[in-house]
Amino acid sequence: MNVILSESLIAQRCKLQLVRGDITKEDVDVIVNAANSSLQHGGGLAGIISRKGGSIIQKESNKWVHDHGLVTHSEPAYTSSGNLPCRYIIHAVGPVWGSGDEDSKLAKAIIGSLRTADLLKVKSIAIPAISTGIFGFPMDKASRIAITSIVKYINENHDSAINLIRQVLFDESAVITFLETWNGMDF
Repeated sequence: MNVILSESLIAQRCKLQLVRGDITKEDVDVIVNAANSSLQHGGGLAGIISRKGGSIIQKESNKWVHDHGLVTHSEPAYTSSGNLPCRYIIHAVGPVWGSGDEDSKLAKAIIGSLRTADLLKVKSIAIPAISTGIFGFPMDKASRIAITSIVKYINENHDSAINLIRQVLFDESAVITFLETWNGMDF
């Protein structure tokens, strides 16, 4: 069962929640998948989402890449959710640690995900700790960039329909790091 650890209100209209749990169990409009640019969902979170959601996710991802080309940091792809409780999956490409300009690329992936959620006209979204798994992004840096990017997007996009953003973390070390960052933020 997913547990809300902390909650803040951004711009008097959007709840930002820090959640410990499994993003594939989130009952929100859209979840974000930490994907690679070719949308091959073999390992990490992408593999878990694809297996739990069913083969339709990989089929739609293959079609997306065929129709649109490789996915960039700032322009995520999206598919249906298959067997998952959400309506859509946004496939965000975070940076591989050591690839250069990682902070900017991660911020673009998060802001691009929120922008895509607004294009889909959804109200709720769950976001994982993008790039902190097999891509090796340091958790402390990722937590600051993620929370800051979310707050910035909501503050700057007054017409956004998003009223719930859940930062969903699976393991205890991620939870500890994100809580430390969260407690140092001024919402």
